[in-house]
Amino acid sequence: SCSACTRNSENILFDKGNIFLRAHFLHGPYPATHFGPKACILPNPTSVMHIQDPASQRLTWNKPPVNVLVIRKIRDESLVEPFKQLCGFLVEEKQMMVYVERRVADDVTLSKDEAFGSIRNQLCTFREGYDDISDCIDLIICLGGDGTLLYASSLFQGSVPPVMAFHLGSLGFLTPFKFESYKTEVAKVLEGNAAITLRSRLKVKVVKDMLQRTGQQPTCRETQQEHNGLLPHGHTNSEAGKVTLQLQVLNEVVVDRGPSSYLSNVDLYLDGRLITSVQGDGVIVSTPTGSTAYAAAAGASMIHPNVPAIMVTPICPHSLSFRPIVVPAGVELMIALSPDARNNVWVSFDGRRRQEIQHGDCIKITTSCYPVPSICCHDLVYDWFESLAQCLHWNVRKRQARLADVSDSSDTEN
Repeated sequence: SCSACTRNSENILFDKGNIFLRAHFLHGPYPATHFGPKACILPNPTSVMHIQDPASQRLTWNKPPVNVLVIRKIRDESLVEPFKQLCGFLVEEKQMMVYVERRVADDVTLSKDEAFGSIRNQLCTFREGYDDISDCIDLIICLGGDGTLLYASSLFQGSVPPVMAFHLGSLGFLTPFKFESYKTEVAKVLEGNAAITLRSRLKVKVVKDMLQRTGQQPTCRETQQEHNGLLPHGHTNSEAGKVTLQLQVLNEVVVDRGPSSYLSNVDLYLDGRLITSVQGDGVIVSTPTGSTAYAAAAGASMIHPNVPAIMVTPICPHSLSFRPIVVPAGVELMIALSPDARNNVWVSFDGRRRQEIQHGDCIKITTSCYPVPSICCHDLVYDWFESLAQCLHWNVRKRQARLADVSDSSDTEN
C-alpha cells in the first residue's frame, strides 16, 4: 500500500574484544562469499545477497490511513453485532472511510436496524469482479476465520495493504486478534509501529496449449533430453501457448484427479528440468502459510511463514518413498499432464477458480513479489506457536509423571 511500509534494521555485530557476537535474529547471518584463500562467488551486479531479518519488520505509516476495508464472514449472524460496532468505531470515532462488499451492506439484518442506518449510509460499497479498490485501501480488517484472510488476498492481485484479522471464525490460525479489545488494538495499529509477518504468495499462471498434443513418438534427441531431465524444446509451442489465468495465491495450488477413478499422473518440472512424475490423487504446491492447511493434512511439515520456500506435497502417492519436499522460493515450478496419463486433472487456487487441465496445458508457479503483510498481535514468533498450540493442538499429550523413587528405575545404577 502507498501509505504503509516496513521498517527494518541491519544485522549488527557487537565487538567484545576479539570476539564478534551476533545479535538475536531469525534469519542466518549474511553469508560469506569467500571460501578459503583463493575461492569466492563470482561477482554479479544483479544479485541481491541481503536478507532482511523478519524480527525487524515493523509497520509504519507514511501518511495517516484514511480508507479501511472491512471484510465480514458471510452467512454468519453472530458477526452482525461485531461488524456494527467496528464500523461505528471507525466512522464516528476515527473519522475513516469504510469500504464493505455490497452484499454485506445489503444484509437484511442491517437494513432493518434503524440505529445503524446513519452509519450504513456512509459506507462505501464495492462488488468483487466489478469494482477495483486495490489503489484506494490503506488497511484491511477481517472479521471471521482464516477464509476471510484468503478472500482479502484474492482481492489484491498486486500490492496488498496491511491486514488485521480478528478471530471470530471456527479455526482462526491466521487471525490472532481477539475482538473483545478491538478498540485498543485498532488504535495501536493506526498509530503504527506494529509487528508484521510478510506472508509470501505464489504467482500462478495457467497456460493452455503450451505443450504439443500430437501423438507422434519423440525423436532420439527429445528422448535423450527427457533422460537428462530437461523439457524438450519440441514439446513447447510458444505461439499456441495462451495464459488463460494469472493469480496470486496465499495458501496453495492443488492439482487432483477430480471425478476420475484413475490415478492422476502429472510431471513436475523445476526451472525447466523434470524432477519427478506424481502418480496418486494429486499434488499440493503451498506457501509456508499454506503448510499448516491442506499440506499438513497430507503429511507435510509445518513451516514458519517467514521462511522463504515453496513446499511440494503429494496427495496419497502410490509410492512408499515419496515424501514432501521444500524447494527455494526463487525457483519456477511447472506441472503438466504426463503424456501417458489416462485422464485429465483439476486444479484449484486457495479452494477457488477450480478448472480442468488437459493434455498440452501446464501450470507455472513461482513466489510472488507481493506478500500479504499480516499484522501480529504480539510478535511473529509468539503468534505462530500460539496458533499451533491453540488451533492445531500441536504436541499435546499427557505429561509423564516423575518417579517417586529414583531407585525404582531399572536404568539406575546402584
